[in-house]
Amino acid sequence: MYPQTHVYFAERVCGELSDAMVLGSIFPDMIAALAPGREESHGRGKELLAALEDDPQLREFARGVLTHGVNPEGLDYYGDEKYLDYERGYCFEKGRPLVEETIRACNLPPAMGWWKSHNIVEMGIELLIGEGTIYGQALAAAFRNAGLIDKISRRVAPLYGVEPRRLYQRIHNFPHYIEIARLTPRTLAAKYDVQMFYKHRIHIDIERTARLIATARHMVETDLEEFFKHAEEQVRQNMLKAGA
Repeated sequence: MYPQTHVYFAERVCGELSDAMVLGSIFPDMIAALAPGREESHGRGKELLAALEDDPQLREFARGVLTHGVNPEGLDYYGDEKYLDYERGYCFEKGRPLVEETIRACNLPPAMGWWKSHNIVEMGIELLIGEGTIYGQALAAAFRNAGLIDKISRRVAPLYGVEPRRLYQRIHNFPHYIEIARLTPRTLAAKYDVQMFYKHRIHIDIERTARLIATARHMVETDLEEFFKHAEEQVRQNMLKAGA
């Protein structure tokens, strides 16, 4: 899922937001560039909780991380890996009808089509969640909290075998890769172009992708709340088992 959706879901599960929880709720996507593989970036929430629980602020950060990951199962597990009895998660299943157009709009090899069509669905969800809400403001405030980012970097970086300064810079620079101020299909598509070039050296057709994101938004309107209710219930239980 995309950042404002993760912040929304963290608030939904935990009942409150703080700068620490906001940063935790998107941390797996920030550390992904520095960690070797998805299990490292999205599967160490319980370890973070154990390492950081002596500091109330950092404990909130770790709780935010737990709402996001895939092990234990957070929002990305149900969005990407497995939802109900379907083959994959909610976003992959909703993305099936968009695969061919995603390949064309994003200049992709066919093998990447389903993977990237699920990103299109995630951006459609981000539009629904982020427009006219507080979550972009919450992200902006958290990224301005340099003292907290410094504390997270000093305590968390050693757990991933990276230098604290490197993690600090990654968190500090992350807003350049995401859209938190002006959510529209086109601004999301423009940021996606930046991400695609950074990851794959591919430029997308921004206007065509924007139209596809708008289509995805309408596709999820009928059953998104049902998905969130299921994920919320499961994640709350998983966090209780983890001691969070």
